[in-house]
Amino acid sequence: MEEAPAERRHVPVLLDRCLDLLAPALDTEAPVVLDATLGMGGHTHAMLERFPHLRVVGIDRDPQALELAGRRLQRFGSRFASIHTTYDHIADAAAAAGVERVDGVLFDLGVSSLQLDERERGFAYSFDAPLDMRMDSRAELSAYTVVNEYSEARLRDIIFRWGEDRFAPRIARAIVAARADAPLRTTAQLVDAVRSAVPAAAQHKKGHPAKQTFQALRIEVNEELDVLERAIPAAVETVRVGGRVVAMSYHSLEDRIVKQEFARGARSTAPRGFPVELPEHQPVLKVLTRGAERADEQETLENPRAASARLRAVERLRETTTPGSAR
Repeated sequence: MEEAPAERRHVPVLLDRCLDLLAPALDTEAPVVLDATLGMGGHTHAMLERFPHLRVVGIDRDPQALELAGRRLQRFGSRFASIHTTYDHIADAAAAAGVERVDGVLFDLGVSSLQLDERERGFAYSFDAPLDMRMDSRAELSAYTVVNEYSEARLRDIIFRWGEDRFAPRIARAIVAARADAPLRTTAQLVDAVRSAVPAAAQHKKGHPAKQTFQALRIEVNEELDVLERAIPAAVETVRVGGRVVAMSYHSLEDRIVKQEFARGARSTAPRGFPVELPEHQPVLKVLTRGAERADEQETLENPRAASARLRAVERLRETTTPGSAR
């Protein structure tokens, strides 16, 4: 069966709001934006359409996403370029555009529509597929390895920390018991193990009972939060004064990292009781959103994946006195 084009497989979340937040920073002669999570190119396509002088460099670790987005964005010629890497390599992406500083950085975090919809990738608990969950199919670590080789204690820690699941001890114990007979090879086998561990009364309180376990495994396999903790400061350091960073997250762990990094840059570092705030103590960032903005009811109805989106944005106010640090 012929593969559907990217524009029919993905509806960008909070698209107009993202572009509106970036727009004031793009009023220059030759603006450059880094789309740190290119996916199937929905946000980038809209940016290139709306801002005719804009160049975008798209970052993605998924070769399939880069191929699909490349086809979709081919008509923009030299205004679009892509780089295969993780989104903490912001400086490499800027170098690919031939600049040291960019005007904007956009993050649309989490698992992409492509990865969820490709059943054989093993990201979705609703389809039976091989246990994989690699965003980059060339990476070594897969969910199969985590599920079948990690100790019970390590599984418990991952599911509790990355899945925020209070039944983590029971789930880890059930996984270890299930794999004792034979390795767990499919998502359905993993779902069965999780269901056996979660009390019936609690199985649908937060949606599917395996949702949090799958989230935890995906984060572990792809080192998502470690990468994000490096990526947000790198993005702040790479935008010029007046440049903006816009970040969308889809669960509390991602949002907490974004919120904390943005808040840190927006605080004065003047010592308590200091009579005068020196320039080097002044905030580096201005927060542009009041809390985390959410999709409205209409967008959520039309695009259910928008329901959990949380949007935050900042503008860079000044240079930092210490190279390589935006804090």
